[in-house]
Amino acid sequence: MSQKMQDAAVAGLTQAEASAELARLAQALNTANAAYHTDDAPEISDAVYDLLKQRNLAIEARFPHLKRADSATDQVGAPVADGFGKVAHEVRMLSLENAFDAADVVDFEDRVRKYLGHMGPLDFTAEPKIDGLSLSLRYEQGHLVQAATRGDGEVGENVTENARTIADIPHTLQGAPDVLEVRGEVYMSHADFADLNTRQTARGGKSFANPRNAAAGSLRQLDARITAERPLRFFAYAWGALSDPLAHTQMDAINQLKSLGFATNPLTAICPSALALEAHYRMIEAQRATLGYDIDGVVYKVNDLALQRRLGFRSSTPRWAIAHKFAAEVAWTRLQSIDIQVGRTGALSPVARLQPVTVGGVVVSNATLHNEDYIAGRDSKGAEIRGGKDIRIGDWVQVYRAGDVIPKIADVDVFKRPDDVQPFDFPTVCPECRSRALREDGDAVRRCTGGLICPAQAVERLRHFVSRAAFDIEGLGAKQVEAFYRDGWVKTPADIFTLRARFGSGLQQVKNREGWGDKSAQNLFEAIDEKRKIPLNRVIFALGIRHIGENSANLLANRYSTWPAFEAAMTQADIGQGAAWEELLAIDGVGAVLAASAVATFQNTGERAAIDALIRELDVQPVMARASVDSPVVGKTVVFTGSLEKMTRAEAKARAESLGAKVSGSVSAKTDLLVAGPGAGSKAKAAAALGIEIMDEDGWLALIGDA
Repeated sequence: MSQKMQDAAVAGLTQAEASAELARLAQALNTANAAYHTDDAPEISDAVYDLLKQRNLAIEARFPHLKRADSATDQVGAPVADGFGKVAHEVRMLSLENAFDAADVVDFEDRVRKYLGHMGPLDFTAEPKIDGLSLSLRYEQGHLVQAATRGDGEVGENVTENARTIADIPHTLQGAPDVLEVRGEVYMSHADFADLNTRQTARGGKSFANPRNAAAGSLRQLDARITAERPLRFFAYAWGALSDPLAHTQMDAINQLKSLGFATNPLTAICPSALALEAHYRMIEAQRATLGYDIDGVVYKVNDLALQRRLGFRSSTPRWAIAHKFAAEVAWTRLQSIDIQVGRTGALSPVARLQPVTVGGVVVSNATLHNEDYIAGRDSKGAEIRGGKDIRIGDWVQVYRAGDVIPKIADVDVFKRPDDVQPFDFPTVCPECRSRALREDGDAVRRCTGGLICPAQAVERLRHFVSRAAFDIEGLGAKQVEAFYRDGWVKTPADIFTLRARFGSGLQQVKNREGWGDKSAQNLFEAIDEKRKIPLNRVIFALGIRHIGENSANLLANRYSTWPAFEAAMTQADIGQGAAWEELLAIDGVGAVLAASAVATFQNTGERAAIDALIRELDVQPVMARASVDSPVVGKTVVFTGSLEKMTRAEAKARAESLGAKVSGSVSAKTDLLVAGPGAGSKAKAAAALGIEIMDEDGWLALIGDA
């Protein structure tokens, strides 16, 4: 792997380059994990490790079907090492969503208020984000009985004996709940870190790379006597399992932990708005160099614990908290050229090719440029756009790493611009197939109109089709399907399933390819046949219809359940009018743009022929809504109307869907239940006329109860 490849922007990687880079990153990260966690002798700095892991995540986000079995993306730390027992967390230890600027913080407050329907006063806590190792301490009847690292969030390592050696961690508590799980961060101060490295050097041992690695390696010693010699500290900032509540607010709970004998961060404060959060962030940032320990941002949390419970969690992060990371390092360099890449949906994506420059310890030579308006600094009507830069080839540009992952251009020095530099002329034809590239009204992206005749789109669609969330055919990944396309074996998804028939046994032709043999060829055909039976949601996602992602594919599959029903609905729908169109729009989460894209795909002769050919090769399995077996509304279609007084519409929708109900935006003969609040109008009348069960909000809450 060349240095140039390692430095390449993710947006500029080809399929083959991305695969090779993921292999390199997997090896580097797994080696670093072993050195850091198992050998207590890190080979790279914490910052470089984080950048490698974030680069790995960015590549997987762009090429999800390339995600490796040994990927470090889903790892938190490392698997439990030999000698450490496993501890299953009673309450998961999750990560936090990140914010990188003031706009992200404002957006966080807006999302919280919108979800709760809360326009009144709303307090948040703000506390330094300690750069250390997460630790969970379980107390029963006031006695420390267990300490565990976060691990993968579900299962951590038992480090109880090591935790007992940390002076900041009490062995017994007075006045604590019978069960109290205290969570916080193990860290090492700058002064203690320097002293430790001095002692290590004097003993002929290896010095540590930074305080965080020193703290992590020290806590995870198999011999607790070694941990006892290390100057570890602990800040408490949260909790897990509780037999009784600590308080009614985040701040009062932190103060209660302090009264029980735990060290809490004195810079934690209550802030009544995003503006106040930003001010506190700036204050902490200004003190960062003098704190005496490492921090990498500020964490904001909704202060009211009842509101935290209402907000709940996403799959891996809470809705009520966010980590505001400190700004990335920036650097100036020259923009040497702008390349145009074509994606699966035909989008023409510009990539900046830069004179290589070091940013945040990493050499950057490429950066994303988003779209043509971003480059021009104006929209198609000539109006200035927010964030637009008027970027020209030959300019000196300021580069930063968004989230320390994706290189972006922050600014342009127009005073250094050569006199002969001209505005960039964004292409109006596809660089791959020379078809026209057009922009739809309201769309910032220009797209190739070549469709299946465009090799870039065809290959990207096939890559998408075999991706992990789609058909995920073992042995037929992005690299293989690209090679099959290049050799004329597979041009459309249906060709994958007719491969054996078109080649007789198919075995001879496949096994003779470089890198193949009898066994691998036979395994491929068996894997293809295994995927002929596949759930409806995966088929819908695999089709690669614009605007339909994994989540919206699930929404469509849950509504229509079977392929014939889905196909009939898409065929019968007339964009903008008719019963089938209205039924499609009634699916909560499906808007007019998504619906029009789905319907247009089935009306396109070429696309429809390819879809029909595929379906003839498949046994598409029905999809039923998932829910608790005790749910009283599983499989039912529910409509909410009027003003809800005890929860917001977003809460009601999320709760209903979590119980297996289908939430619709309009009443039809398929509606099972209408929940009507004050102000219910035409929907209530329509439901009554159709004989649909109607209940008020209290009735709804009584119906679902604790289900």
